[in-house]
Amino acid sequence: MSSNPFFSPESHRRVLADCPDVPRQRPSFPIALDRVGIGAKTVWVRLPAGFLPFSLKLSVALAAELRGIHMSRLEEAISALHQREFTQLQEYALELTGLIMAGQQASRGRVELTGSLPRLSQTGVSELSSLDGLDLKVTVEGVAGAAGPDCAVRLEVGVYHITACPCTQAYNRLLFPGAGGAVAPGRDSAGDLILPLPTHSQRSRTRLALTVPAGEQWPDHEQLLACLNGALHLSQDLLKRPDEAELVYAAHHRPQFAEDAVRETARVTGEMLGSRLSPATRVEIETVGFESIHIHDVHCRLDTTLAALYHG
Repeated sequence: MSSNPFFSPESHRRVLADCPDVPRQRPSFPIALDRVGIGAKTVWVRLPAGFLPFSLKLSVALAAELRGIHMSRLEEAISALHQREFTQLQEYALELTGLIMAGQQASRGRVELTGSLPRLSQTGVSELSSLDGLDLKVTVEGVAGAAGPDCAVRLEVGVYHITACPCTQAYNRLLFPGAGGAVAPGRDSAGDLILPLPTHSQRSRTRLALTVPAGEQWPDHEQLLACLNGALHLSQDLLKRPDEAELVYAAHHRPQFAEDAVRETARVTGEMLGSRLSPATRVEIETVGFESIHIHDVHCRLDTTLAALYHG
């Protein structure tokens, strides 16, 4: 703001004292609105990985008798958390949800954060560190309760991986009967690895999201990443030739449709998290295969619960 304001502080105080609270006026058509808020907002959150930017969209429910929300109070809530340190992005989202609901006296609030975390992973053979991005999205839905908002937390992690088509391998096994290749992992009578038959491969992207009911323990992104890593052939930006050879060999020895990628992720998620989280936890898995020999992409999605995946 300019150091030489046009109006005196006394003038502003006088107007503020007399000016009506327009957002609190009665609307022309009194009907409740589900979500009113702001989007396309970048916030910086202080996490263990650093001071990282995330795209923010937040909103509150608006009662039928109120004309609008106080937009500036949303920004005040964001500014209040700017210098705070948080162990997880979920903690930041929960704090922000409580602040915006209190500031607007709203019965419901929603905070959605989208961004990425730096991911240092070790390559399989050369044991070098590859710096990759881990897609991360956190959504918190808050409902007013007696002791504060009851919040459901949704955590989503996305990774890129390589898939090889098992269908073409099966066809080539009959087309070249003397090639000695295998569709599934295996070794010959001498104990040597069997060379997989040729097939097309492509980059794919899989998202795993868990929505935990209010009051229940939520997972962290490392747990979701471990589920994805246990089911898929994860890609890395830094790969020396031995690392590339191992990754390509593994992908062709265990080829996957998009359907296989979703189902394997579901199986591993049930095994790894089924005994740790609420059975009512919602599980969403979606894979997109960016086809190499086709022009189209392939999509596959599963929406289920942890109870359906865990049989322990």
